[in-house]
Amino acid sequence: MNVFHVKKILAACDHTLLQPTATWEEIKELIDDAIQYKTASVCIPPCYVKQAKAYAGDKMPICTVIGFPNGASTTTVKVFEAMEAVTLGADEIDMVINIGMLKAGDTDYVLSEIEDVKRACRGRVLKVIIETCMLTEEEKIKMCHLVTKAGADYIKTSTGFGSEGATFADVELFKKHVGPKVKIKAAGGIASLEDAEHFMELGADRLGTSRIVKIVKASD
Repeated sequence: MNVFHVKKILAACDHTLLQPTATWEEIKELIDDAIQYKTASVCIPPCYVKQAKAYAGDKMPICTVIGFPNGASTTTVKVFEAMEAVTLGADEIDMVINIGMLKAGDTDYVLSEIEDVKRACRGRVLKVIIETCMLTEEEKIKMCHLVTKAGADYIKTSTGFGSEGATFADVELFKKHVGPKVKIKAAGGIASLEDAEHFMELGADRLGTSRIVKIVKASD
């Protein structure tokens, strides 16, 4: 793969570290690598947002997660998490939907929650994680419509903590059913430059991954 394609893939990556064991030293290394390889952002646990913003300054957007990874927090808690993250310096927010409410058919709850978190983001980018491995195709299509209606910026496949991450089929499905203003983030299990490139060819605008930078770094 030529250098141009590699740089294009890196520019779409949210360089990610969300393991519960993550230390500040590891987060700093993540940021350093993201800056060096010019990724789209770093995606990190909320507890490190303030430090990360102070450390990265304007060199790298800071993304964090809300209601993560299960999505079962109350809307009030998710809204507070989003407001606090923004106050601490987050540039982008990835929220997990309430999967149980979707399964129960309470789409009004799911829609309202996304809208409430979107307002709490105060203009920052909002990505909505729907955890595709837990959903039927009908539910995935429904979420494409709800994310579009709520005015979120992205629909995102996965937390990376479910039984399966992003699939080519899900990105193709999203592309068919989201509105024209909604972008797509594939996340979880993206293990090669070739897979990353194919996700982008299918319509993914962002890639949530820790492996792509590591692959490129190892080849330098």
